Amino acid sequence: MNFRPLHDRVLVRRVEAEEKTAGGIIIPDTAKEKPQEGEVISVGTGARNEQGEIHPLEVKAGDKILFGKWSGTEVKIDGEDLLIMKESDILGIVG
Repeated sequence: MNFRPLHDRVLVRRVEAEEKTAGGIIIPDTAKEKPQEGEVISVGTGARNEQGEIHPLEVKAGDKILFGKWSGTEVKIDGEDLLIMKESDILGIVG
């Protein structure tokens, strides 16, 4: 994939939600919510502060993250549905 986000943006692939509950109930596609967990594919160089210095991002490619329900912009790159979001939209790193 030849795509690199700019500044403090991050490219994320959603992690697919489980199709069964802990009790064994199968959830149909129409009842599923979009997962709020993903994997970072690539990151930008970082944000600039008032002095013009680049502040690197805390996330890196390969990190598992949690993000807000309505975070990011959905894009299709190389036939794959991905999200582009700012680092500030990321709630935390899992694991």
